[in-house]
Amino acid sequence: MNFTNKVVLVTGTASGIGTATAVRFSELGAKLAIVDLSAEGLKTTAKNCIKCAKSKDQGEPLQIVGDVSKPEDLECIAKSTLKKYKQLDVLVNNAGIMEDGTIETTCLEQFDRMIHTNLRSQFYLSLILVPELLKTKGNIVNTSSICGMRSFPNTLAYNISKAGVDHFTRCVALELGDRGLRCNCVNPGVIYTNLQKRYLDENGYKEFLKKSKYTHALERYGQPIEVANVICFLASDLASFITGHNIPVDGGRHAMTPR
Repeated sequence: MNFTNKVVLVTGTASGIGTATAVRFSELGAKLAIVDLSAEGLKTTAKNCIKCAKSKDQGEPLQIVGDVSKPEDLECIAKSTLKKYKQLDVLVNNAGIMEDGTIETTCLEQFDRMIHTNLRSQFYLSLILVPELLKTKGNIVNTSSICGMRSFPNTLAYNISKAGVDHFTRCVALELGDRGLRCNCVNPGVIYTNLQKRYLDENGYKEFLKKSKYTHALERYGQPIEVANVICFLASDLASFITGHNIPVDGGRHAMTPR
């Protein structure tokens, strides 16, 4: 895989899958724009990208502090990226949040927060940048979840938002394939990140991770780099005949009998 002279925009890059993805693209030669709410997190990710860069010609990643749930921030993200690089080859819609809640406990505000952050942000940033991606015959990789492919209790709004990402991915692939633009998404299982820590205490999170032995065919949870490698593959020329796919990166979770 080689992304020399390619410009890659990745959202949600202050930690977890986003950080691993940005660093991996940097190792493969990409020029990067990285986005997150956390300025400090972006600085750390940028330093790691510089340290692992394939070439000095890539320069320092463009760091953009922004909230993907806000349309005005998404417009700024797109404008800043194009102002610096004058092109875009790969868009990775990775930013997302997770909260618990059932049909009885999820309020409308929480539901809207899930949809705006996890789904609407991907739609709107893609909408803005599709013209640039068509120029370069680039592609989009969205981060979804195993929750987009299977329903799980107590994460109703999150499940719905990720199912939307899966269908959005297929729609874009169908609509733009004849013009050479590919669109795919990854569906991670349990990955060791901060995602679930938003609503689980320390002991609860440890128990959550332990259950991976029984809920994943590989009997373990995954690491961010394992998802990042698939994202980079889907964005690369090695995947030139792959579009409209939802790729589980879940240690076999999607194939397991529900427990």
